[in-house]
Amino acid sequence: MSFIQTRDATRAFFPDTAPQESSPDQWLMRGGNFVLAYAEVQSGTSLARDDNPDEYFVYLPDAAARIEASGETVRAEAGSLTIVPPGPSSVTLEGDGRVARVFTSHATDLAEAAGNAATYADGAPELAPAKPWPAPADGYRIRTYLLDDYRDRPMRLFRSSNLMINIFDHPEPRDTTALTPHSHADFEQGSLAMKGTWMHHLRYPWTPDMSKWREDQHVEMGSPSLQVIPATVVHTSRSISGGPAQLVDIFSPPRADFVEKGLVCNDAEYPHPAEMAQ
Repeated sequence: MSFIQTRDATRAFFPDTAPQESSPDQWLMRGGNFVLAYAEVQSGTSLARDDNPDEYFVYLPDAAARIEASGETVRAEAGSLTIVPPGPSSVTLEGDGRVARVFTSHATDLAEAAGNAATYADGAPELAPAKPWPAPADGYRIRTYLLDDYRDRPMRLFRSSNLMINIFDHPEPRDTTALTPHSHADFEQGSLAMKGTWMHHLRYPWTPDMSKWREDQHVEMGSPSLQVIPATVVHTSRSISGGPAQLVDIFSPPRADFVEKGLVCNDAEYPHPAEMAQ
């Protein structure tokens, strides 16, 4: 059996760190296959991409925005998640609020500017290749979803051809007798805290060299923050706030297991890879 040394988990509590971009201020953090761009901006601010290579997500928890791409303009409501097609695009806020945009690492300018870019100087050889899934059956276009329309689902999971996001709310602290520790063999998870305080528990796998074993980590993080969990690391997260909390999990490429269980809200809009039908 061969062993690959697990890379270090990386994290950032954005109020304690300098933004990687200015005008407006934006915090950039990445995984091997994805990049998060987080901003808190005033009404009228426009966040533009001159020619993004593939689809990306825009999460608007607080204010509506006008999104332009592929020759169309769509008003995305507050509390919505939007998939933006490849090419030039812009997101213009209609009120003050937070904006979380999630890209793949093919947005190389953002990936290279990320606060933890040095962690991925060697690429990410431990991850499965980030091969895009098939393009949407009706072509690339702006797709926006009001999250309140999916409150009846156990998981508010959405995917594009290259990314998957799970937005879930915890109304109260998590039951410590019902946690879900698990690991992912060949993909990472980004956990973006948007509300409340979270405790991330991480356990690194043992390798033949005992000198490289690492202690368990129990990391308390407020919002907004991002915890990037490496492949093979056993993990679980729990809200420890006195009130409501929200976590947004990020994956790239989409997770086949969630798709096969019928958990993805917009799965019908995107064909499955051929190997899933075998």
